[in-house]
Amino acid sequence: MPGARGVGGVDALKTLAIGRIYLDNFQHVKAYWVMLGLKIAQTALCFGVNDLDGTVVEEKIGHDAGADSPQALNRNGIVELIRAAGRIPVERDTLYNELKEY
Repeated sequence: MPGARGVGGVDALKTLAIGRIYLDNFQHVKAYWVMLGLKIAQTALCFGVNDLDGTVVEEKIGHDAGADSPQALNRNGIVELIRAAGRIPVERDTLYNELKEY
């Protein structure tokens, strides 16, 4: 849709924080770094998010929709993003079983 815009970073963080409060029975809340951008996704870890989600290889759908985040981020990039936010990176499987702590 030409001219369509997403929400700003402050609104995205507010939504995630309020979602964490209202959905207190949800163990995990994800931030999709592809759509939020790296800095907002990283900041979201301080607003109730405990899972950074995003494609590690080339991502197409979000970028076709206008995302301006990097098209790819390797595992080390995600680990460093989480560490820089003062959190401990943990790799989990699809059922959230812990596989590896970095």
